[in-house]
This record gives sequence, structure tokens and C-alpha cells, in this order.
Amino acid sequence: MHHKAITSTQNQLVKQILVLKEKSRERKKAKRFIIEGQRELMLATKANYQIHTILYYPELISETTLSQIITSEIERITISKEVFQKLAHRHTTEGIIAIAETKPHELNRLTFPKKNPLILIAEAPEKPGNIGALLRTADAANVDAVIIANPKSDLYNPNIIRSSVGCVFTNQIAIGTTQDIIAFLKQHHISIYCAALQASVGYHTQDYTQPTAIVVGTEATGLSDDWLEHSTQNIIIPMQGEIDSMNVSVAAGILVFEAKRQRQFN
Repeated sequence: MHHKAITSTQNQLVKQILVLKEKSRERKKAKRFIIEGQRELMLATKANYQIHTILYYPELISETTLSQIITSEIERITISKEVFQKLAHRHTTEGIIAIAETKPHELNRLTFPKKNPLILIAEAPEKPGNIGALLRTADAANVDAVIIANPKSDLYNPNIIRSSVGCVFTNQIAIGTTQDIIAFLKQHHISIYCAALQASVGYHTQDYTQPTAIVVGTEATGLSDDWLEHSTQNIIIPMQGEIDSMNVSVAAGILVFEAKRQRQFN
């Protein structure tokens, strides 16, 4: 199979990749995004993401490894060290970058094979690192879906993909407005447990074995009034430290794993 090669950082495709990495608007318009790293690419392929082009730096990744990750006939392009350094985020040393197609994430696309789904909802998360950590938590607990309400950044932001170590691809994810999500939960008779300080009870006192949504807000502002109005029950994690502050993904982890424990990890 004949391989193309790119050696110039001024190449048109290189410029296109940089734009896709940096601009959410361009990702949305082109319905394309960038995947970096071997494990991330394997997880995306396993989740049936369509991969359009693979660029790789042969000194860091062998043909053999490449063929193990990508079995189908996808365009492969070798790149020089200069091009690789220009495209890769500085921490990566795996020598592989791919252009892939985004997936739609509407609420009505969610499917729940189980009668009592467990859903993790995050309202307006801002930091890509927090979103990545939430997705890792959701993957670890094998929740049935993650829903992001009023997102502040798009899911295919390279920092989210990187900090989620590919869990963007392993979770079933939907995105919507707070109002639409509340309507969706009510329509499917899913109880809403909001992590909030007001009118709340200890999280361990509730029964999460029925269809359950656990909702977390940002550390700075908490959840919007809409959630609190429609909450089945507000829940709180009793804290005993000096500042009673916990990262949102840690709080989400405690709550979803309590639900999993009650479900005997089913």
C-alpha cells in the first residue's frame, strides 16, 4: 500500500488539523475532530467512530502496532518529526494523530437496555479537566448514560478527550438544556437526586435502585434553581474537613458508587 508523506508544517492538512484542535466552531461545522494517542484511537474505533485519516510518525509507532489499532483501509500518512511536534500536544509521545467524525448527542438518541438506568448529569461544567474526570468516573461505575446540561465547551475539545483518557468514547453521552433534560427524565419516570446544600438529606439515606439520575453542579455556583425545583430529593455528602469543599468528579464518584453498591454493582 502506497503511503503519502507530509514533511512541511505549512501543508494544508496540517493547518486544517490545527484549526480543528483549536476551534470548537470549526469542529462543529466540519463534524470532524482530532484524536491523539494509541489507546484513545483504539477506544474510538471500538465505539464505531468513523476515522478518516491517520497521521503517524514512524520513529514512534511501528507499522505493526499501527495495523493492530487500525484494521480497515483508512488513509495513512507518514509525517516528519517537525510536523509531529507541531501537531502533537507536548505530553504525547505515541506518534499517532487521527481525524475522525463527531457523533450526534441528542437526548432522544439515548437507549436504556436496563429497566432501572443510572444516569450521571453534570450542569454547566466548565473545566475540561473536570469533564474528563467526570467521564472517567462514569466509565469506572459503568453508568448507563452521562448527560451534560448547558455545556460550556464542546465534547470534542482535545483537552476533554485527553483528560478523559478516551472515556469520551466509552460512555453513552447526551447533551441538552437543563429544561429539556428535566422534561426527558420526567417523561421516562427517572428520579432526580440533586447534590445541593439546601433542603438536603445525607446521600446514604436514599434508595437508588430504581431509575435514577444523580445531578451535580459546579463547585462555584452549584445547581440552577430549575434542578432544585424538580428534584425528587436533594442530597448532600456530609463533610468533616475545614473547608468542606470537594472536586465535582470526586463528589460524583461517591454518589454513583453508592448507587452501584445498592444495586450490588449490577
